[in-house]
Amino acid sequence: MRIASLVPSATETLFALGFGGQVVAVTHECDWPPEASSLPHLTRTVIPPGLGPAEIDRVVRETVGAGRPLYELDGERLQELAPSLIVTQAVCEVCAVSYDDVVAVAATLPGKPRVLSLDPLQLDDVLNDLVRVAEAAGDRGAGRQARAEAHARLAAVASAVAGAERPRVAAIEWLDPVFVAGHWVPEMISIAGGVDALGTAGEKSRTVEWSEVEGARVDTVVAMPCGYDVERSAEEAGAFAGRLAAVGAGRIVAVDASAYFSRPGPRLVDGVELLGAILHPDRVRVPAEGMLSELTAVSAGGGT
Repeated sequence: MRIASLVPSATETLFALGFGGQVVAVTHECDWPPEASSLPHLTRTVIPPGLGPAEIDRVVRETVGAGRPLYELDGERLQELAPSLIVTQAVCEVCAVSYDDVVAVAATLPGKPRVLSLDPLQLDDVLNDLVRVAEAAGDRGAGRQARAEAHARLAAVASAVAGAERPRVAAIEWLDPVFVAGHWVPEMISIAGGVDALGTAGEKSRTVEWSEVEGARVDTVVAMPCGYDVERSAEEAGAFAGRLAAVGAGRIVAVDASAYFSRPGPRLVDGVELLGAILHPDRVRVPAEGMLSELTAVSAGGGT
């Protein structure tokens, strides 16, 4: 089978399930596992490089509001590669090429490839997609095994933090304007032994005013700007140090959002383990080095 992946989380899932050798093309954002980035790219973004968070938000809103796509699909290359399965998504209009565009292009390709859309809203949806992807690729058993292993790891975190005091958490998905994380992130926080003070499981991320964040009386702020690694997340959080300090949280932590929170793939389980270590360091260990960056509120003078 020849598979084209049009969303990074699908690429991660395909490789994690053992189908990496069948993937013939990916998106320009597919960087995990590392070998995926060397495959042919089928997409490109229309967002100019080097913009700040407010400028990115403005361009996204203007582009989407005008009915224009944020990502362009290379239909000619897709036709040349002749995939039999295309994996994409429709849950987020700013995260991948338009689902309607994919379906339209697929209908013109020889062999009429199957288009599988992954549109999870909650954590169970993500885990069930392991089975759906594996089934589409021809090995349902691989998906069932991966799902069972993920559930076991999540249960281990929940057991480790059982009975502990549950700190209040603000998961900040963007800083200008302020977005609080939704979808699967509130569930991740709950399993890790915390209470999401602002987000709602299964609902979209939403914009808020800083005053709402300040009024939420949180113990921990987790800065997870969508699509950013830990270094970039820490940089963005540092630029808004004054605002974050005003929230009054005891801890401000920047994480690799792209790897462990933004993308609905297998590494969300690593994200839960990371949250467990952030919220209950006496009970859960950080899974690996370099997964978080601690910011000190006392040094957060000034800022935007």
